[in-house]
Formats: sequence, structure tokens, C-alpha cells
Amino acid sequence: MRNRFAGSLIGVAIGAAAVSAVITVSVTRTAGQASRPARTADGKPNLNGVWQANNEADWDLQAHQARAGAVMQPGVYPYPFAQVPAAPVLALGAIAGVPGSLGVVLGDGQIPYKPEAAAKKQENVAHWIDRDPELKCYLPGIPRATYMPYPFQIVQSTNKIQMAYTFTNAARTVHLDKVEGPPDDTWMGHSVGRWEGDTLVVDVTQFNDKTWFDRAGNFHSDALHVVERFTPISADAFRYEVTIEDPKVFTAPWKIAMPIYRRLEQNIQLLDYQCIEFAEEFLYGNLRKPQLVKHWEGETIAIDIKRKIPPGDRLYEWFGK
Repeated sequence: MRNRFAGSLIGVAIGAAAVSAVITVSVTRTAGQASRPARTADGKPNLNGVWQANNEADWDLQAHQARAGAVMQPGVYPYPFAQVPAAPVLALGAIAGVPGSLGVVLGDGQIPYKPEAAAKKQENVAHWIDRDPELKCYLPGIPRATYMPYPFQIVQSTNKIQMAYTFTNAARTVHLDKVEGPPDDTWMGHSVGRWEGDTLVVDVTQFNDKTWFDRAGNFHSDALHVVERFTPISADAFRYEVTIEDPKVFTAPWKIAMPIYRRLEQNIQLLDYQCIEFAEEFLYGNLRKPQLVKHWEGETIAIDIKRKIPPGDRLYEWFGK
């Protein structure tokens, strides 16, 4: 896994070097935003800068009420909404809650799952801690990387656009010229862009099936096809619209849309967030012979943790016994 992340960082460096060789407008990551031109030297909208979503899409793309915890269990009363936070998040109190949202899914606000896929989505909700790739610091995929609650940077040139994301130091290159695709499916997909007037249109294919769209268990298969549209609505905001198609999972294509805002701090820059180091005990702590994290006690609550060994876990068979 470390090799995968190291490869990602090497790819960022190579991509950034390629972009810098052909860049048409002088920008830096730390030089502030006050003097930026509205357009690049070739007349395209200037998307250079650091951007961030300001919504609840990473919690759930669809409209939803606020609830008490990311993981819930039945409470005292029998009606469906009488639930309380489950043990894994109970001690977090209010910050374990899920904020409400008007949603970002266009049309009727529904995601058109096939019946069997809708059942899997509900299973994902029930097993969020075990299944959400974000908790494991896996690469977030597209479009999720764009609306996670972290800044990302766009560096624009005439034939490449580099997008670097804070979460797990993910990155991708949008190719405005003709290139060969990757030899295998990828976490972040293969991005090919074009300009339609002032809108940057990015066609993304060749995904694996390992990423989610949000923390609500919305998922896809390896047949995912994403078309993104970046349309400036002011000097400091653009409309981000995405068409999502996956015939293995959905009955029809569907869309999300939201504004994305420029970060205006004078010294704004991306900082490393190599979160895999923070997730290693969560992922592999069950491989230790003596359990390391097993008890926590505060002023009002004590929690005991028992690690489970997944059936057929070969890593445990090799290293844990």
C-alpha cells in the first residue's frame, strides 16, 4: 500500500513538472490572488488557484435531515427515526453528527439505482466504518475528490491541467491533447478535457470499483463514466456540474451540481495530508499478536475495543499468529 501512495506522489511530481514546462500564466501556490488575470494568455478562463467546496456533499449527495451520528442504532422507541449514536461514535458527541443538506443531485433529487444496487447501498450505510474508502485513506476518486472538505489546486496550461488534492495527496492530469490511456483501471480515472466556449469539459473513464461518491454509501462499478463541466460564474467561483453514468449500477445517467469557491487567503497553499499513517492501526491493528488499542476511559464513559479477524485473512495467517 505504501508503494501505491509513493507512486501517487511520484505521479504528482511528474505531472507538475510537465505542466510547468508549458504553463502560459505565471502563478505560484503562495503568491496570493489579488493580481490574477481573468484569462490565460491563450484566452481561456483562468482556473489557476486553490479552490474548495462549501457544502455537505461529502456526507451525502442527496438531501437529508441532520442525524445524531454517522453510525446509528435503534433507540428506545419503535418508530424508524428514534435512533441513537452507535458505540463507535458515541464518545464523539455532537461532532459525530451528520449535518443536514438540501442535496446536490439535480432533477428529482433521487439517484436511480437498480434494485440490487439499492440494496447494496443500504448495506454500505450499515457498514460505513468498515467500507467507506475515505476512512482508510484510499484515493477518493472523481468526482468525490472535488467536493471533499479540503482545498485542491488547479494549475492550467495550454495542453495539460494539473489538479492536486489535499486528501491523501491525490492528483490527476486533465489531458487537453491526445494521449494513450492507462494500462489498467485506476482510482482517479483517466481525464481527457476540451473547452466548449468558457466551460472546461472533462471526460473521465477507466475507473476501478473501489471508490464511493460520499459517506452515505453511494457507490459505482468499474463501468463508471463521468463528465465534468467547470463553468466560471465569477472571478472567484465556478459551477461544477457532473453527469454520472454506470449501466451496471444505475438505470439512467444522473447529475450533480454545486458552486466551488476560490480560497482568497494571501498565503494559501496546499499542505500535505498523508493520512495513511493515521489509518494504519485502524486497517492493520488486528494483525498484532498483543492488541495495542483496547481501552479508552474518559470522565463520563469507558470504551473497550475487541479486534475481529476477518475470515480467511491471509495477512493475519502470515504475520499475526
